[in-house]
Amino acid sequence: MRKYFLSLMAVVMAVFIFAGCSSKPQETHQGGGENQPLAKKEGNSVTIAVNANFITLDPHNAADTLSISGYRTMYQGLLGFDQDMKVVPVLAESYEVSEDGKEYVFKLKENIKFHDGTPFNAEAVKINLDRLKDSNLRMSKSFAVVDHTEVVDEKTVKLTLTKPYSAMLNKLAMLMIISPDALEKYGKDIGQNPVGTGPFKFKEWMQGNHLTIEKNPDYWEEGLPKVDSITFKPVPENGSRVAMLKTGEADFVYPLPTEQVEHIDGKDGIVVEKNPSTIARYISINTTKKPFDDVRVRQAMNYAINKDAFIKVVKQGFAEKLDSAMAQKTQHYAQQGVYDFNLEKAKELLKEAGYADGFKAEIWGNTDSETIKGMQFIQQQLAAIGIELDVKPMEEGTLSQEINSANSPEEAKVQMWYVSWSPSSADADAAIRPLFASEMFPPNGANTAYYKNDQVDEMIATANQLSDPEEQKKYYSDIQAQIFKDVPWIFLVVDDTVSGKKNYIEGIHVYPDGSINVRDAEIKK
Repeated sequence: MRKYFLSLMAVVMAVFIFAGCSSKPQETHQGGGENQPLAKKEGNSVTIAVNANFITLDPHNAADTLSISGYRTMYQGLLGFDQDMKVVPVLAESYEVSEDGKEYVFKLKENIKFHDGTPFNAEAVKINLDRLKDSNLRMSKSFAVVDHTEVVDEKTVKLTLTKPYSAMLNKLAMLMIISPDALEKYGKDIGQNPVGTGPFKFKEWMQGNHLTIEKNPDYWEEGLPKVDSITFKPVPENGSRVAMLKTGEADFVYPLPTEQVEHIDGKDGIVVEKNPSTIARYISINTTKKPFDDVRVRQAMNYAINKDAFIKVVKQGFAEKLDSAMAQKTQHYAQQGVYDFNLEKAKELLKEAGYADGFKAEIWGNTDSETIKGMQFIQQQLAAIGIELDVKPMEEGTLSQEINSANSPEEAKVQMWYVSWSPSSADADAAIRPLFASEMFPPNGANTAYYKNDQVDEMIATANQLSDPEEQKKYYSDIQAQIFKDVPWIFLVVDDTVSGKKNYIEGIHVYPDGSINVRDAEIKK
């Protein structure tokens, strides 16, 4: 057995996952907001305005970044991620991995309890992993290679895999551990009744209005949490979120509307922070439906979009061009190029495909102000080559239901989806497999392009079993090249994360994947 202590692995994984990424947060402050006198703040509770609704708080069944942000306030796993998306210890003390990469043995930390008083132990870990076996939960695919989980003793748990899986540690960093008693009590309703080991515990969730979490007085890390409660408020309209920040109704806002940055930074006690991210923004194209089943049509749509204008008009300069199937800061990224704006080429390709006069289609997205603006921009751009787009914004929960209610490509109604994706487990597998493997058609995953390429499927499966990072990198380079050639997306941009806060707030961070971490939240007085 090879023994790894997690403090050492944090360094190793930093090189493996985020080469060139500093250990300090890469925050860029836009102006002099931090030099202002502290804004006034009453009480010791925080309000965070976000742009959409939470979908579920079941940590084994969430796919959207906002829901992940929500449940991570209350739940923890054996491993986790720090602000630079490095794997770090959380509920585990240390672990061992066998030479053949098929056995993982974890030693657990002592004296930790769930919010309901249930002890955290090896049996709790086993119950959570067993829950994923043969289930339809979103996370089950990530743990399909786990053959069985064994309780060695109260503080030791052993996972045996059917085959090596290079992304296993990253997947375990995504696996939150739910109280076994709560699972038995709430069953399928655990998504509305979260019970974890985290610094905050569940208080109230009114869908579409707010999610409130409160201080866990028995939290196992000394000195945390530092605030009494945190309330997340979904506010899709950009102007309303900004107004809440100005008046102090919200203490922290993400995402901050990019067009407002220069108007509010350094005023009213506001500080704006900008960071590079792993968030790829794109339009998923349903490749099984006409006319999108013709690669020339998909290429034409890519050439018809002026990415420079998109960055300027929609993102206010806070983005860079997406030049592969994943963002530049993702593990094993390989640059492919850009479909440069070329209307003549776009029209020529449409003509070759038999659509010289264009066609009608619809594009879906959520109700966030910037999303609607982005879809309208795409609508205007594609109109230049005769494609008439019907823009259909939907509330996040409704949109998720529409996407995931289809059990086969034939049932799928989606044609085009304006969306973004970031690998929350920080590995190349999470950036590629959920989006491009044919096993990941909804509702099993996020391959809403219904993209299927047998060669890509085979390369993904092979890459996942390789332990040599250089070998993996070659496979993922070839995968990205093939996807870029097949164009199942309109490749748009990599978003910057832009957040705004009152200058009395410390310890709230937006991670590179766009998730919000509130573990160290503090109000300066």
